[in-house]
Amino acid sequence: MGRTFGLMGVDWEQRTDFERLRLARLDRIKQLLRASELGALVCFDPNNIRYITSTLIGTWSNDKFVRWSLLMQDREPIMWDFGSAARHHQIYCPWLDTRSRAGITNFRGGIRPEAGRAEDVARKIKVELEAAGLAREPVGLDIVEPPIMFALQAEGIRVVDGQQLMLQARMIKSQDELTLLDTACMMVDAAYEELYKVMGPGMKENECVGLVAKTLYDLGSEHVEGVNAISGERTHPHPHIYSDRVMRPGDPVFFDILHAYNGYRTCYYRTFAIGSASKALVDAYARCRYYLDDAISRVKPGATTAEVADAFPRAQEFGFPDEEAAFALQLGHGVGLSIWEKPVISRLIAPEHADVIQQGMVFALETYWPASDGYQAARIEEQLIVTRTGAEVITRFPAEQLLVAGQRYQTVAGSLPTMRDRQSNLNRTDGLVAANGDITEVTPVGPKEPARAPSPR
Repeated sequence: MGRTFGLMGVDWEQRTDFERLRLARLDRIKQLLRASELGALVCFDPNNIRYITSTLIGTWSNDKFVRWSLLMQDREPIMWDFGSAARHHQIYCPWLDTRSRAGITNFRGGIRPEAGRAEDVARKIKVELEAAGLAREPVGLDIVEPPIMFALQAEGIRVVDGQQLMLQARMIKSQDELTLLDTACMMVDAAYEELYKVMGPGMKENECVGLVAKTLYDLGSEHVEGVNAISGERTHPHPHIYSDRVMRPGDPVFFDILHAYNGYRTCYYRTFAIGSASKALVDAYARCRYYLDDAISRVKPGATTAEVADAFPRAQEFGFPDEEAAFALQLGHGVGLSIWEKPVISRLIAPEHADVIQQGMVFALETYWPASDGYQAARIEEQLIVTRTGAEVITRFPAEQLLVAGQRYQTVAGSLPTMRDRQSNLNRTDGLVAANGDITEVTPVGPKEPARAPSPR
């Protein structure tokens, strides 16, 4: 089901059909709205607005909530946008016809409440509902600032949760959405290739972030939402933010690369060792891979998210008191116009609240395992499409075994092993190590392939 093409539009090959994409998205949410109890949907979430109206004014607006759309039963969507953006849509978004209008909310609270912006938004919506004979029907909201919700209620509008309906619509992807998601992953494949070429001792986490961002933007990324670059002792516990730490020989380093191509996202972890890896890290990686592969093998239409989550280890098995404290370390989540969509796969969610897996879903599965030495960890994530018979993984940068990045060191006895302790005095080939002047026998560390981690159950 996955496929990628060149990134240009051409007349000699059918690639992404954006008109078909727009119509399919709008048709899907119209059908779900028609089957619901809602009279209309009002959206402030920029990803929902894009799904319904196929408009965008830049990622700078994603946390501003200054624009909104209205979709009513058996009507075409209306868009209220930021200043001149509304005029731009009138010229360049013909699918909106005359339904692109100027509007502004309360500027995320920056405009004084007495100025009445929230009330103006509510009146604009109320006028359209009355004209459609839907003023007495419930109206679904996705996310909203409290003053606007209060103003809608003051107009007599019955406000209910509309986010669930929107996420239900976005859960199943069309062929064009699948192509865009696969293409976004292709770009991250390339970013990991560039990282692998240059990583080594002396490189900083933030330098890696810059290289990834440049690679993605050069390929045509719309938005690099974030790059987690985590190395050395920072890998456990996972801080979920990069720093300016300098990589050292023997360090683990893992990345999560999140970006958007034509709106469609990636969530894509890989772990590397710098120069060499300790046996503890290799074992942690093997355990991480075991759980991930078990989870992937359970994905098929008709299975439940609870059945997939059962492949993950329990929180107590890797040092956390409960599933809430360990949340997101062993996780599955939908990916589309956002990196967090339906379905969510986690032991935190009780089986009676599980979703049924369906063909056309796209989600990421990610696992984490701390090394036995207590200061490093491994992290892997694969993004996949649910097919008719199972799953197709679309994150292709190699991850079946731990990759070692950086220069290969040559000694008088040959190549230095890539599996070794980070402390040279613990790597004697004769199995002896000096400690306080005494010679102690130890088990040598060598390049022997570790055994596959057994299931703890």
